[in-house]
Amino acid sequence: MPSFLIAPDSFKGTLTAAEVCDIIEAAILSVLPNAKIKKLPAADGGEGLSYSLYKILGGVWTEAVVSGVFNVPMKAGYVILPNDTAVIDMAACAGLPLAGDDKNPAEASTRGVGELVKDAVKMGAKDIILGLGGSATNDCGIGMAAALGYRFLDCFNKELNPVGSSMSSVDRILRPKVPLNIKITAACDVDNPLFGEQGAAYVFAPQKGANVEMVKELDDGLRIMAEKILRDLKVDVSALSGAGAAGGMGAGVVAFLGGTLRSGIDLMLDAADFDYLLDKADYMITGEGRMDAQSARGKVPAGVARRAAKKGKPVIAINGSLGEGAEEMTACGITAMYAANDKNLSIEEIKMTCRDDLFNITVTAMNDLIK
Repeated sequence: MPSFLIAPDSFKGTLTAAEVCDIIEAAILSVLPNAKIKKLPAADGGEGLSYSLYKILGGVWTEAVVSGVFNVPMKAGYVILPNDTAVIDMAACAGLPLAGDDKNPAEASTRGVGELVKDAVKMGAKDIILGLGGSATNDCGIGMAAALGYRFLDCFNKELNPVGSSMSSVDRILRPKVPLNIKITAACDVDNPLFGEQGAAYVFAPQKGANVEMVKELDDGLRIMAEKILRDLKVDVSALSGAGAAGGMGAGVVAFLGGTLRSGIDLMLDAADFDYLLDKADYMITGEGRMDAQSARGKVPAGVARRAAKKGKPVIAINGSLGEGAEEMTACGITAMYAANDKNLSIEEIKMTCRDDLFNITVTAMNDLIK
């Protein structure tokens, strides 16, 4: 009687991690009706980290009205765990889907993230885990910092609107009069640097709506921010691994909040006692919406596979699709990988059949397993 541990990420735009778990479970049982299955909907620091930990550990789900992507008030939720740690997804108020058809990382703001942090402190949180990823922003976290009392001035001592397009004009950074006094750990889903060819602007801004010219302007702004942060705050983020996460929010957490960066998937797996669950499984199943070269840089399947490989567990990756560089995941411990859909379809077309496609490809994977 084989046993499976299922720990996928969400399939962005189509299925939540919990839905992916349920569909894979049903498909396994259709082939192996006596199989034992444990489900662990996962998140790597992007969307869903707070809810995943809420489902695993319990706590109090809390909502607050904060600034949205373009500073329009909206309601955003987060969890305060039983140990008084608040878990906040920056995507809850600065996420790419919230930008709708008006994607513009030069004008998108992380102000709401800072407002959620303030609300969590007001609600009695003793520590904060901030999930980075899935953002519409590229502002190095200056919107968040402004909500917490930082001021960003140009060469004429005029206070700047804290958005991505203002970074190149920052001449001075002024600290808040009352500093935030709380431990913050940022759950980071990538290891990209702040600027350069592998940095926040060049790698991620195009998918947030930036054209070639805007990408260069944002990258220049991130370089300037690194210089000003070093001069005024005495923090060097120029070569910090993960600084480029979520449009430079990785750098912002370290520079403005004195926080630390940690692999989001490792943080979540530790909280869920993943290694104990893995010991009881014969097979590990993971996956994400699109597996490609970026997957090896801190995403859910990579974190899951590395831990499973250390224990000699076979790892099957069942994904929405496979992109360029997906084969790099074999080095992380993936022993077999599948794609539910290998056609070039729109997200609307994918949504129509995604559940059946995922079920069918899982059946294929199980039939391959028992051959």
